[in-house]
Amino acid sequence: MKKGDIFLIAIVLCLAAFGFFFIGSRGKGQGGTLTVYIDGEVYDVYDMSKDQEIILEGEDWHNKFQIKDGIVTMMEADCPDQYCVKHAPIDKESETIVCLPHKVVLEITEGEQQREVDA
Repeated sequence: MKKGDIFLIAIVLCLAAFGFFFIGSRGKGQGGTLTVYIDGEVYDVYDMSKDQEIILEGEDWHNKFQIKDGIVTMMEADCPDQYCVKHAPIDKESETIVCLPHKVVLEITEGEQQREVDA
């Protein structure tokens, strides 16, 4: 190995470390909104900066999720597989929690999202 090889390896490692930290910190602390979809349609939009617990109910199902310190967690659901409850908490833009049996999707979006009004 020559000095040039060592220099090149050091530059590549520095760029990789910078990229890792840049991507890892993207989306944190931006606030943003949580958009809840039920059966493919927007159900409601919640401010991520406000701590709250929300219960979603259908005719024969329910889901409960929590927004606390900008982190969204599915607290409980009465679906058989419980994948949504076991899902890791989300806090970055474009992350989702999905409950397939109930057709519920929680998605973090950046900034304020305008609700569409059906005429």
